[in-house]
Amino acid sequence: MKLIVGLGNPGRKYKKTRHNVGFMFVDQLAKDSRGKFTANRALRCEVAIIRFQEQNLIIIKPQTYMNLSGQAVLAVKDYYQIDIDNILIIYDDMELPCGKIRIRRSGSSGGHKGMKNIIDLLKTEGIKRIRIGIGKETAIDACNYVLSVFNKDETAALKSTTSKAKEMIDCYLSENFDNFMGKYN
Repeated sequence: MKLIVGLGNPGRKYKKTRHNVGFMFVDQLAKDSRGKFTANRALRCEVAIIRFQEQNLIIIKPQTYMNLSGQAVLAVKDYYQIDIDNILIIYDDMELPCGKIRIRRSGSSGGHKGMKNIIDLLKTEGIKRIRIGIGKETAIDACNYVLSVFNKDETAALKSTTSKAKEMIDCYLSENFDNFMGKYN
């Protein structure tokens, strides 16, 4: 059993903001896989369980706000007894151009507070991740920037990336991780 986690902030106010690209990615994955998210208060997230390549795939969107994302990840990991090696986190990265993808097997949070909380609660940096670029605007405070919406060109670049969600997860499940990284980095 594998766990795919899209990071973002819950609520209508944040739906189309830069910080929610993880949610956007898993929303597209669930849609393309005919999955449906349902709220699970005990696990502090929305959950979709789909059958993918002959195995159950759990997709979640933490409902704890970004900086506490690890609470939902830990709860789901423990509840379903998922090994850390079978967890993949998808989140935004200001250091990458909008729509650019960077996949890593492990590493620090890079200043991303949602990822930092996950690393702290799971007690390891050895967590697989897909970082999706949201660009950077140095004239705007980082907090305000990640909570802003995409312009028309950025929306098109992001759509190009999220439209590959099912294809990417299919590759993630069928290839070894190094091949997966090589194909999409």
